[in-house]
Amino acid sequence: MLREKARFIRLETIRLIEIAKVGHYSSVFSCAEIFAALYYGVMRLRHGEPRWAGRDRFLMGKGHAAVGLFPVLVDHGFIARELLDGYTRLGSPLGDHPDMTKVPGIDFSSGSIGHALSNGAGIALGGRLRDEDFNVFVMLGDGEMQEGQVWEAALFAAHHKLSRLIAIVDRNGYQLDGKVDDVIGIESLKDKWSAFGWRVHEVDGHDLGALTALLRRLKADTARSGPACVIAHTVKGKGVGFMETEPGWHLGYLAPADARAAMDEILAREI
Repeated sequence: MLREKARFIRLETIRLIEIAKVGHYSSVFSCAEIFAALYYGVMRLRHGEPRWAGRDRFLMGKGHAAVGLFPVLVDHGFIARELLDGYTRLGSPLGDHPDMTKVPGIDFSSGSIGHALSNGAGIALGGRLRDEDFNVFVMLGDGEMQEGQVWEAALFAAHHKLSRLIAIVDRNGYQLDGKVDDVIGIESLKDKWSAFGWRVHEVDGHDLGALTALLRRLKADTARSGPACVIAHTVKGKGVGFMETEPGWHLGYLAPADARAAMDEILAREI
């Protein structure tokens, strides 16, 4: 079931970008399993109630992957299905980045990279002060690790022992300008997060069984005294062969014949 949801996310991403005529295919494809695990296997949500106070929260640092999240919000009854058909068109609430003031189910308006973890830490601290038991998940790009605000937020979260905060780093190895470690090296990422006071775990970000089990275990660990970080090792463009080997698909557009070929490959592959 989770594999089918990840496939659904990839296919809908292609369909919606065909409407927009440009979009972030490979950025979504690296985290499709993360979306599927969180929204269909881990997070506490109520169908049709995007503002339910007891829901788990989800924030994206790499908000340009929102095109893959919007179909999931439809699936959960948070937004109307027909909104997808107007994706990015004039007057549509659905843009390249998510806007929490326009899209029910979005917990953070992204745009400039690097701010999501700070907001997630604030939400987690606010929940604790109100004696609420929701969890906060924040997905970050690995290029985002080059942002100083990420590490300020990491210090803050560890200092305040925000045990209901879980960061997920989509470690796909690429950012807009090329390989992450060629632009500014970020390794050893595990050691860095550990040094900042986080419990760190690594997982194959496309192994839905392992990923879902790990996130469930972290969510259920009420004895943990501080925040946790999951480094999810992924492949940029996962699911479409020519995107997995070409970093230029961070932002682009598939001609109709190429889009059809990509969709056929996604349908045929066992990821």
